[in-house]
Amino acid sequence: MQRKGPDLLGPFSLKTEGTGNMQFRKLGQSDLNCSVVGLGTWGIGGGFFGTVDDKDSIAALRAGVEAGINLIDTAPVYGDGHSEEVVGKAIDGLKREELIIATKCGRFTCETEKIRKELERSLTLLGTDYIDLYQVHWPDDKVPFEQTFGELAKMQKEGKIRYIGVSNFSPAQTEEAAQYCQIVSTQPQYSLLIRQIEEDLLPYCREKEIGVLSYGSIAGGALSGKYKDRPVLAENDERASFYEFFREENWAYTRAMLDVLEEIAQAHGRPTVQAAINWVLKQPGITVALVGAKTPEQAVMNAQAADWALTDEENAKIEAAYQKIFAK
Repeated sequence: MQRKGPDLLGPFSLKTEGTGNMQFRKLGQSDLNCSVVGLGTWGIGGGFFGTVDDKDSIAALRAGVEAGINLIDTAPVYGDGHSEEVVGKAIDGLKREELIIATKCGRFTCETEKIRKELERSLTLLGTDYIDLYQVHWPDDKVPFEQTFGELAKMQKEGKIRYIGVSNFSPAQTEEAAQYCQIVSTQPQYSLLIRQIEEDLLPYCREKEIGVLSYGSIAGGALSGKYKDRPVLAENDERASFYEFFREENWAYTRAMLDVLEEIAQAHGRPTVQAAINWVLKQPGITVALVGAKTPEQAVMNAQAADWALTDEENAKIEAAYQKIFAK
């Protein structure tokens, strides 16, 4: 028997029992009531963000859930299934119906047979019989969208996935995908240091009522407040190859933005990373800021960003600094 996903609470509800002041937002036109801070798990897959310890990763995920986070986002490509496996171990024994598990397919190809195999493998590794949000990781121009999203619609009818989303898709690609099934969300890279989606994707999503989960919300850790000086990353830490903010020619700009965030965060008695997360959540159209964590302390710190919000004046101050620092 296929288990259907649970009916979650309505939009903008507030958990109060042992979860601090976590805020919740409805994801697009779904009934998924997501914590505004989500757990991103690219890093715990290993092989990109440097050395990780699975025990620490599991503890971090559980601490994040305990702190009020209910959305965990992963993907098969994060460590060739290792991230999904770790997530599966972390949620084992927790109340599945209280969690929103998001994963992906199609990192390398969107051929229908392969994405169905990916789904079955993801279900096994995660230890669940349904995925709340199944996202196409990257658009595949070699496979017609009709085939890809038609297959996902079949999976949805089978009860194996509840909702369908996309990741790294343009507005035009999202519009095309929506011809074949309902698209409830998109997942782009977005942070104070990379804002291209403000030009077209965010306005499109606001108009179409599509949820937005931002990845890279703290710029791969560049806006975590951890680094006073440009970090020298380990050989097995490849963040600088993906996140340009770590590069020597860009660090002065990153550091200048950090100074502004630090000043605002300190005024609230909060860590810098929370100001970076709250800036993302302040931007119109963003539903969830996905943030990674390698330790329980990091996960709780990230979750506690939802305890407070930037004022309009503080948001304007950050924007003015951004325009000055990155003036062309």
